[in-house]
Amino acid sequence: MATILPTPPKIGMVSLGCPKNLVDSERILTKLRSDGYAMSPDYAGADVVLVNTCGFLDSAKEESLEAIGEAIAENGRVIVTGCMGKEAEMIRLRFPNVLAVTGAHQYEEVVGAVHDAAPMPPSAFLNLVPESGLKLTPRHYSYLKISEGCNHRCAFCIIPSLRGDLVSRRPDAILREAEKLIEAGTRELLVISQDTSAYGVDIRHQPRQWKGEEVRAHMTDLSRELGKLGAWVRLHYVYPYPHVDQVIPLMAEGLILPYLDIPFQHASRNVLKLMKRPANEAKVLERVKNWRTIAPDIAIRSTFVVGFPGETEDDFKYLMDWLEEAQLDRVGAFRFEPVEGAAANALPDQVPEEIKEERYARLMELTARISADKLQAKIGRTLDVIIDAVDEDGATGRSKADAPEIDGEVHLRDAGHLKQGDIVSVEIEDADEHDLFGVPV
Repeated sequence: MATILPTPPKIGMVSLGCPKNLVDSERILTKLRSDGYAMSPDYAGADVVLVNTCGFLDSAKEESLEAIGEAIAENGRVIVTGCMGKEAEMIRLRFPNVLAVTGAHQYEEVVGAVHDAAPMPPSAFLNLVPESGLKLTPRHYSYLKISEGCNHRCAFCIIPSLRGDLVSRRPDAILREAEKLIEAGTRELLVISQDTSAYGVDIRHQPRQWKGEEVRAHMTDLSRELGKLGAWVRLHYVYPYPHVDQVIPLMAEGLILPYLDIPFQHASRNVLKLMKRPANEAKVLERVKNWRTIAPDIAIRSTFVVGFPGETEDDFKYLMDWLEEAQLDRVGAFRFEPVEGAAANALPDQVPEEIKEERYARLMELTARISADKLQAKIGRTLDVIIDAVDEDGATGRSKADAPEIDGEVHLRDAGHLKQGDIVSVEIEDADEHDLFGVPV
């Protein structure tokens, strides 16, 4: 006689914000799937909807609130988690029908709220989950979170109040997770945290045993061991501390990608001081030159804030001159936006919106020119490219200089035979301000 399985409750998920939030969402879904819950791709089929919120900027908060409102309107049974969990009272006031509100990386609380809202029928046949966990990214790349929280107190940021101080994971646990992801098909690991360079500071770089050897909880050791696993390894959110110099030879050896995501935020000493960030831009320029000597293909991406309170025209001109000299490969910029609870809101000499817009436009024009020049220099070269999508017209992928979603792409002709996740050699034929165009060799 056939066994009739009970129908498990279905969970919908709306995940907003940064890749760190995405990892949180994956962990929550992995736990729920292991408990037997099914996943719903839409509101209509979900017994309960989770909204993982972002609270970094006021605009991000508004997007999160809109997402909560939409989920309530479409489904009615909503659990809110993530950074905005700190503002539970405000959320409940605006949306009195939410089932529960929990904070960032409070996995047990979220899962408990789901169990209360949509209890699982008992069945040993339903508690199934892939060993690598559930993913919200394509199969061929995965975000690997190595720590939570941050010890910095930048004037424009409220992350420490949302996520707390630095809490580093054990290196053996990180490496075990990375190994499982690669066994499940991951070909690119994107290492993320609030401050990757500070990894292990809170646990005094305590070593752990991994495959018969000691591995310190330190960025250099972790990068070296990750590089031995056979996938591309890309480092994000790296502060330019002196020990970052030790990672560059690993790039030259081919263990990790020649790519650094460094949130410089500004170059003017005056503005960096107001931001409460290290003001060592001159040394950084020297170190960047040294890095390029060791790993000539290193790609450096960064983000900058324009219109920070107290930023003068001279400060902005200094930033522009610095960028001209630094010749960064990828640059993003933000107009300063007050965030509730940030110390920068109380600073004098707020910059008018029209000046912010004008400076933003000038910076983006400069960095687009620099990017175009650098990409033009790649025409005629053969580069390794990881394939993200394939259709009848060709394929789209990324070089080692391009992180998903935030950097440029490589568009390929005559590539219909390729598959997502393939890593192929590509001859570069053309370029524009942000993307490359080529053909598989």
